[in-house]
Amino acid sequence: MTFSNIMDSNSYSGGVSTDPETDELIQARTHLLGPAYRLFYERPVHLVRGTGSHLFDADGARYLDAYNNVVSVGHCHPHVVAAITRQAQTLNTHTRYLHEGIVEYSQRLLDTLPGEVDQVMYACTGSEANDLALRVAKMYTGARGVIVTRDAYHGNTEAVTAISPSLGGATTIGPHVRTVTAPDSYRAGAEVAARFLADVNAAIADLRAAGHGVSCLIVDTFFSSDGIYPDPSVLAPAVAAVRAAGGVFIADEVQPGFGRTGETMWGFTRHGVVPDLVTMGKPMANGLPVAAMAARSDVLEAFAREVPYFNTFGGNPVSMAAAGAVLDVIADEQLMANAARVGTALRDELARLAADHPRIGEVRGAGLYVGVEMVTDPDRKTPDRAGAHDLVNAMRERRVLISVCGAEGNVLKVRPPLVFSMDDADWFCTEFAGAVAQLPV
Repeated sequence: MTFSNIMDSNSYSGGVSTDPETDELIQARTHLLGPAYRLFYERPVHLVRGTGSHLFDADGARYLDAYNNVVSVGHCHPHVVAAITRQAQTLNTHTRYLHEGIVEYSQRLLDTLPGEVDQVMYACTGSEANDLALRVAKMYTGARGVIVTRDAYHGNTEAVTAISPSLGGATTIGPHVRTVTAPDSYRAGAEVAARFLADVNAAIADLRAAGHGVSCLIVDTFFSSDGIYPDPSVLAPAVAAVRAAGGVFIADEVQPGFGRTGETMWGFTRHGVVPDLVTMGKPMANGLPVAAMAARSDVLEAFAREVPYFNTFGGNPVSMAAAGAVLDVIADEQLMANAARVGTALRDELARLAADHPRIGEVRGAGLYVGVEMVTDPDRKTPDRAGAHDLVNAMRERRVLISVCGAEGNVLKVRPPLVFSMDDADWFCTEFAGAVAQLPV
């Protein structure tokens, strides 16, 4: 099941709602933006305002946001809004002029990373950051072969679309790309790390035989689009194998980074590995388009020497102010600890509900990143795409927003802002219990 098909099952590109004004907006959007843009849910949501982990529609109804990690420290956080406003009122330009903001933020960001990762470059989106990382890896290694997981998503430039098999549709995976099965511990059990390593070794051999060599292994360290697999035992052996073959490891932290897992600031830390390159994006500035690639300076050196990189908006003063404010909020409001505490309570309650409903195969995750695997047969662990689809839309009707992921579109994706509270978790579980109760056993 491709990403495009998953999105089709949970998105809405036209049709009729129960509200004439919403209908008119849908039709205008379709006419002006074209059919490539999709909307979530069978009945789209028209949002007009947000605060914290709550959203409000055009009729004033309140929704629980259990999906958006872009606004990782909460919708319209006043500290972030104030930082953006102050800087926008003062100066905004690009990085070919001196400015303290980018230097101060870069030091703060690098202080959260392992000492070996000691330089950083800026872009506007995670796609750009991953595109840049691929270029750096290629110049450092002299090879072009890339290893990704079978349902990975790393962005939408031409280069990263070629390493994003989950996009499906007309997307073509590059001839220099090899895919490996994600570490599905639900099905592989104790053998998951060994199986993942065997797949990576097979991909290495195939890339060498084809004359591509091994440039990099790039993974989202929570395997988010593959189905959310948090097992921390799987990466270290695979990374060692890739390095032995002359490649580098790129940690795509766009989704698991910035304290999402509650255990560490970065997803790769849970695996006990130090990346050669780290990419980050979405939650970096709480909604402003900011992204970065952090690197070991020895890995970056060849690219930096040969390519005079410039990104007009990457690292601009307003973006740096927003990103710095996000780091402030994560620290001042102890959001990593909140993610750990609330996330544990949320998973525990979902697991309790799962025990009474055989169509919930597994509840897994870390911090405020939770996957709920829906199955038609708990013994065979058969993916239940239809059940997941029904639950996502049932939750929307109950004004709780989630989505799906995984190759079969059967894993509920619960990824709320880091300010998600215990009251929010109670609200979520109450509505989830009601929605699950309506599913046929």
